[in-house]
This record gives sequence, C-alpha cells and structure tokens, in this order.
Amino acid sequence: MRSRQLLVVTGKGGVGKTTVAAVLAVALAEGGRRVLLLEADPRESAHHLLEVPPSAGEVVPVEGGLYLQNLSPRQVMDEVVRDQLRLEVLVRRVLSSPVYEPFAGGAPGLKEMALLGHAWRALHGRAGGPRVETVVLDAPATGHGVSLLRAPSLVAEVIRAGPFARMARELTDLVKDVKRCGVLAVTTASEMPVQETLELLHALPDLLGRGGDAVVANGVLAPLAGDADPADAAAALWQRRWQAQQGELKRLRQGWAGPVLSLPLLPLEPGRALVAGLRRQLEEAW
Repeated sequence: MRSRQLLVVTGKGGVGKTTVAAVLAVALAEGGRRVLLLEADPRESAHHLLEVPPSAGEVVPVEGGLYLQNLSPRQVMDEVVRDQLRLEVLVRRVLSSPVYEPFAGGAPGLKEMALLGHAWRALHGRAGGPRVETVVLDAPATGHGVSLLRAPSLVAEVIRAGPFARMARELTDLVKDVKRCGVLAVTTASEMPVQETLELLHALPDLLGRGGDAVVANGVLAPLAGDADPADAAAALWQRRWQAQQGELKRLRQGWAGPVLSLPLLPLEPGRALVAGLRRQLEEAW
C-alpha cells in the first residue's frame, strides 16, 4: 500500500470511511510520502479529524507532507476544461456554453470521473496545489463508489475524442493497475454493511478486471473483561453485541479470501488523538 499512487476508500455510509481514509493518509505521510487526502462529501468532516480549517475547495496543509482538500465534482470538471484548453477565451466560451451545463450535470459517469481526474492531476502537479506521491480518495458510499471506479471506462466508451476522452483512457489504466491503485472497503461488523462489502468485492473483478485489496472492519468491540459480572445488564448487552460482531466478521472472512483488518471502538472524540490511536491499531493489524 505504501507504494500506491491512488488509494480509493469506499464503504456504506456511517461505517467510519472518512476516519479510515484519514488514518491511512496520516500513516503514509508520517512514513515519508507526500499525501493528499481528497474528500468528496460536501458536508466536510475530515478537517475535524485532522484539526485544521475547512477546505471549501482549497488545499489545506495539515503537517509534514500531508494535505487535505474537499472538492465538488462540478468544480473539478471546470478545472479540467481550464487545464485542457488553457486559452482563457476558449475556457470562458465553453463554461458559458448552453451545451456545457446539461453535459456537466447529466452525462453518466462524468462527475465521478472528474474526481478521479483531479487525483490524477494532483499526482502530476497539475491541480493547482503541491505535487503529491499518493492521493487517498475518501470515495462516495459503496454503490456510488462502484460507479466512481467504473466511470472512466464508461466515459471512454461514450466519448471518443477531446480532453475528457483522453482523461478517461488514462484513468481507466490507472484504476485497473493494481500496482498503482488500491481499493479498500470499510465496514462495521454488522449485517447490512458486511453484505454490501461482500457484494462490492464480488463485483469488482467483473466490473474492473481487478479485485479489492483489503477490508477494514471499523468499530469492533473488545471482548468482555474476565472479571465482568455476567448478571450485570450492561455486561450482558456488551457480550451479546460482541458475539454478533464476531459472527459477522466470520461471515466476512468466509465470503472473501483477502485481508480483513479490525479497528477497535475507541472512547475518543473525532480528532488527532482518535486518528493516532487508530493508526497504531491499523499498523499492528496490517
């Protein structure tokens, strides 16, 4: 994972996907790589974890070689036009064209491809910020995450010429290259997230010609302490939930042969302390 250029982190909403993406970004940056954590959620939550100001579309330095950026797909698409056409008179003509608005808003796969395109441009020093070695993309939730990964090949089939066609071909090669791109699925040890994760992992080989790299099971309970009173209601509830989680983790491992990494539920508020604690746990699990 340390040598990948792009790490796509996806998972069902509410499983801690952004937290895991932040943990990976911090770990890679502290390992000496220049890293951009790219967030696509307009609600912006990654800055709370890293304790920096909101991005609002700008690149925010965190520390060392780590940067954070929150982007909207439309913002990225406009940047692609500027990057490819270069002449401001042509850029203004395209962005103000009555054809561009419905094209940018409704073309299948284009918004998703634009996010990947921004990652590619950041890796090549063409995104207006620092050139980085790795982009950790906090991707949309599972179903949309699959659409994100499929988008370049779909766009390449439909659009055969021009800047978006060239970008689609380059991104298709990047996403399918297991040496340059990693796909991580985040889940919790509960029924629906595990089921969605298994469906994603089983679909990837047919959709992309490649599989996922790892699953991160987030928020896993620790086993009940040996001196706990089994008659205590809270202890009994904890034990039942722990057993249910273990059952789902077993189902996950039976349904997929790749690595499953468990992160514990830590009694910490979102922030650098939580990220640091989970980073230690992730490195031990890996």
